[in-house]
Amino acid sequence: MQMTLTIASGIIPALIWLWFWLKEDAKNPEPKKYILMTFIVGMLSALFAVFCQGFVINSETNYSFIILLFLSTVEEISKFVFAYFTVLRKKIMDEPIDAVIYMITVALGFAAMENILYLWTSFGTSFLNEGLIMTNMRFIGATVLHTASSGIIGVAIALTFYRKKITKIIGLVLGVILSIGLHTAFNFLIINNKGESILNVFVAVWIIVVILLMIIEKIKKIKPKTNYQSNK
Repeated sequence: MQMTLTIASGIIPALIWLWFWLKEDAKNPEPKKYILMTFIVGMLSALFAVFCQGFVINSETNYSFIILLFLSTVEEISKFVFAYFTVLRKKIMDEPIDAVIYMITVALGFAAMENILYLWTSFGTSFLNEGLIMTNMRFIGATVLHTASSGIIGVAIALTFYRKKITKIIGLVLGVILSIGLHTAFNFLIINNKGESILNVFVAVWIIVVILLMIIEKIKKIKPKTNYQSNK
């Protein structure tokens, strides 16, 4: 019972968000097998991130800004690297919006696994109500954060999709930096507010998601130049 509730509560919210974001590419949808593969890879990237983070954190860790920066960096780099070697460098990436869709998909896979690991304790040691409340909190908080942070990287790739290689690299680096910055700021504010202004932090992340949706509408209109040649 505990395992079933934990897995369902971890994956279902992520799948709901995935369904929402896939609608943004409804005109030219990505193959389902690649979406599924990217989602699963995202889950694996979460396990890899947890493994790496385990070298520096334990039950007595003081979550200073530097520690939070390290944790966020590990997570954002893990998501991107796993996505890159799975789909981002393949020919299936044939239009700018694809970068956003795949980065968000890997992020939701990551969030699903993170939710499972996080909720295991809630369902295992507390009442059912607490586990369900935690599921809802992660649905509107942590899952959205992962979507927004990886979405930023996807947008950076998309906006430079038809540019020269050096421009793509600069755009990617800036995207990763912004992604890590957002993730670190979110965690820092959540920990230091100690529940007093968590709602405000969530609202800020949601505003970023709305901005991403607006940028995505612009990305859909990006067309290649007549002399464009893919560097992939």
